[in-house]
Amino acid sequence: MTPFLSAVGIRKQFPGVLALDGVSAALNGGEVLAIVGENGAGKSTLMKVLAGVYQPDAGELLLDGKPVSFPTSQSAVDAGVSLIHQELNLAENLSVGANIFLGRETTRFGLIDDRAMKPRATAALEKVGLPASLVEVRVGRLAPGQKQLVEIARALAVKARAIIFDEPTSSLTQTETDRLYEVIDTLRDNGVAIAYISHRLAEVKRVADRALVLRDGRNAGELEKSEITHDNLVRKMVGRELKNLYPRTRVLQSQDAALRLQNLTYSGGPSAPISLEVRPGEVLGMAGLVGAGRTELAEAVFGLRSIANGHVEINGQKRVITHPSHALKAGLAMVPEDRRAHGLLLPEGTGFNVPLPNLDILSRAGLVEDAKARQMSQTWVEKLHIRTPSLAQAVGLLSGGNQQKVVFAKWLAREPKVLILDEPTRGVDVGARGEIYAIIDDLAARGLGVWMISSDMEELLGMSDRIAVLHDGQLAGILDREQFNEEAIMQLATGAHR
Repeated sequence: MTPFLSAVGIRKQFPGVLALDGVSAALNGGEVLAIVGENGAGKSTLMKVLAGVYQPDAGELLLDGKPVSFPTSQSAVDAGVSLIHQELNLAENLSVGANIFLGRETTRFGLIDDRAMKPRATAALEKVGLPASLVEVRVGRLAPGQKQLVEIARALAVKARAIIFDEPTSSLTQTETDRLYEVIDTLRDNGVAIAYISHRLAEVKRVADRALVLRDGRNAGELEKSEITHDNLVRKMVGRELKNLYPRTRVLQSQDAALRLQNLTYSGGPSAPISLEVRPGEVLGMAGLVGAGRTELAEAVFGLRSIANGHVEINGQKRVITHPSHALKAGLAMVPEDRRAHGLLLPEGTGFNVPLPNLDILSRAGLVEDAKARQMSQTWVEKLHIRTPSLAQAVGLLSGGNQQKVVFAKWLAREPKVLILDEPTRGVDVGARGEIYAIIDDLAARGLGVWMISSDMEELLGMSDRIAVLHDGQLAGILDREQFNEEAIMQLATGAHR
């Protein structure tokens, strides 16, 4: 079978970086090809070459076996190739129908012909399982999963023969993710060629018919469906066995609480109070479905939301926390869920980001001591093995794993007693995950209390000493390690235990 679209020996270089070095890939109609690899492996670069965003420096593209060139992304779309970016490319102020035909509107007498486009937009929505009634709804009012499906509908409206998905589930709920899987299955059954980039290896196993692994900008091998396992993928991605992904060198140091929440409620939260504790030297995992209130509870404890009733104790002392500055002084630190929006100043370097929340301990007579700030940054770059060309390199240009380490560094420099981690490895490749897990284990081994919120079941089971489960904002239960299993967690998270 001749592939619909092939890349042969693709080379792509950016200043100082060889992103692709002789990479080949083939997209077949009626097949899902997963593209996997660590951050910086070249996955997104390859997809942008296939979609006409980048032009290759060497190698060629074949369309139905014949050489082809996509000088622009529109030329790729015209040839039947659509790229759905991780950051969705929708105009939120326009209607769903207007977005589906944005840039390729049907006109009549020089005016946009909404009447002609509406039935075609409706037909595209129905193909992805969205109701026709959404065609006139403003995109900004849709849920993330619905927006993702609108992007797919836009590709189908131009009769795409190949659709490239770049991390499509990163902001979706499990229900929305399941719906996306169903749509992808249908597209495959209808002969569409699909490329699927994901860091989530369980996801790859679910959707892929074949997996192409990239490492350091080169082909590292392919796996057929029967060969796609976590261990096989990891081995090809990192070029070695990744043993002990979830290290456990720590020992619970005390039954006392490093952090205790006593009958806590917060503004806008549920009326039922929550009481729980994080002990020195343990990792308390927190599970729950999207909307269960995990992040909101952590934000209340960290002073980002108002506490209505109850209190917070740190090392046995009651603390009044109405602002993050109070939390920091009390010995709390929090790594947020969205590091790019809430954890980093992306245009600035590590040498700016790490000292930023620590100016009080770097200042003398009201002036920041630059030498101390540089030393603090350099110390944590070395401790956490942050890979950056210099302290001045913009953190927005670093890999996801290194960005996350910078967020860790700026808080660890304060030597907190309790560290709250909200989705600590989201958007981080498996190699960097192992490094972050080792950091977490080391922190607990040194006596920190770690509160880890995660939607990754494998991560929760592998890293936690206990798991607290929220359901509709209420504490549904706490599981000790000998009680761990996915079914028990899901029963608590869905309220099925009642």
